[in-house]
Order: sequence, then structure tokens, then C-alpha cells
Amino acid sequence: MGFRENLKEELKYQDIRVKELAEKSGISKRVLDHYLAEKCTSPLAENAVKIAEVLGVSVEYLVTGKDASIPTKIKPEVIEILGELNRLSPEDFDFIKNLTKRLKN
Repeated sequence: MGFRENLKEELKYQDIRVKELAEKSGISKRVLDHYLAEKCTSPLAENAVKIAEVLGVSVEYLVTGKDASIPTKIKPEVIEILGELNRLSPEDFDFIKNLTKRLKN
């Protein structure tokens, strides 16, 4: 998948509307709609960085669908869980962290 598909998937996953992404990133909705169009051009690097920062993902993830910061020897299920953990609120993350520590003991 390419940038367009990964961006669409991430917006859907995070339940973020294009208008909200535009407001948070400072990129016009019209430009974002262009990136999501069937026959779009790749975004400027500066815009890709802004979008990735708002979504909390890497630019590489948006471009390739893969995140180089995650070792490849980890099971896909674990990678999926890590992605979910990364999107939790700080309070929920602390709860899961404490639960994991209790299970370990």
C-alpha cells in the first residue's frame, strides 16, 4: 500500500476526519483531500511530517505501511498490540503497564 491507502486506513483507525487533520496539521483540507484522491501525487516531505506527527505515526509508516522502529522478528500480533498501546491515553497506558507488571510477578 502507498501513502494514500495508509493515510486513509490510519484516519479510519483513529476515527479522525480530514477536517480535523487539516486543523491540527495546518494543511488545508483541499490539499489533504488531494492526497486521498485516487490519482494523487505524493505529499511534500514537510506535509508528510506534519501529518505523521498529528497521527502519532512515522512518515515511513505512512509511505510504506511498515515502521522501521519495530524489530522485524517480533510476531505480527505483538506489533499490533504495540500499535494499540501507542494510541492509548496516558492514564490507560499506565493502567496496562501496571497490569502487565502484576501479571509478570
